[in-house]
Amino acid sequence: MAEQQPINAQELESTVGLQTAILFLLAFSTGTLLAVLLLPSMVPSLNSSLAGDSPKAYWYLSRASAYIALTLLWLSMALGLTITNKMARIWPGVPPTFAIHEYVSLLGIGFSIFHAFVLLGDSYIKFSFVQLLLPFSTTGYKPFFVGIGQVVLYAWMIVALSFYIKAKIGQKTWRGLHYISFLIYIFAVYHGLTSGTDTKADWSQLYYYISGGTLVFLLIYRILISIAASIEKKQKAVKQAA
Repeated sequence: MAEQQPINAQELESTVGLQTAILFLLAFSTGTLLAVLLLPSMVPSLNSSLAGDSPKAYWYLSRASAYIALTLLWLSMALGLTITNKMARIWPGVPPTFAIHEYVSLLGIGFSIFHAFVLLGDSYIKFSFVQLLLPFSTTGYKPFFVGIGQVVLYAWMIVALSFYIKAKIGQKTWRGLHYISFLIYIFAVYHGLTSGTDTKADWSQLYYYISGGTLVFLLIYRILISIAASIEKKQKAVKQAA
């Protein structure tokens, strides 16, 4: 096995500034809130589904955006693993893979914010703005499991924003923060399984098995090539010493 060169820091340079990333998340949050507040009055024909006695559209939007956010988290994780296990060097290359990984992570957080804030329009659950911001403060619908999802969102934001302060916190700390991504994904899936109303559907179960299985495969592959590289390095050192 040919020894692979380590990925250098220049290949993992962020293509988005911290200010741009924060503005993007603020714009996503503001847009969601405005849509919840203004859409029923701007589009009267939607009143029956958005502002009737039993509106369901907000709940449907939250459910749909949850799967989109989880898919983007999965894709971000998968791209990150292809970088660390060197598969990204085959195609399309480390820098473009890292850039896509970065953008996908931000977009996933945006959909997670939408998934949470759009519930402000749901008159059945009746979450308040403060309850959606404060983990484990919701009432009436699985407060513990909803709280897990809230913690996941904040943790994901910390990891994603670490892209833009890597030079200040150092490469070692930055890599350490990214290991939290595995816990973020596990608890995001746990949140979905325990809070989602589509969990028992066959298509939903298949989705969890396929998405989770691909990450397990990529992680095992990453571990195996690390072990192989370590063995090769030791054998090379023994030959040089002989």
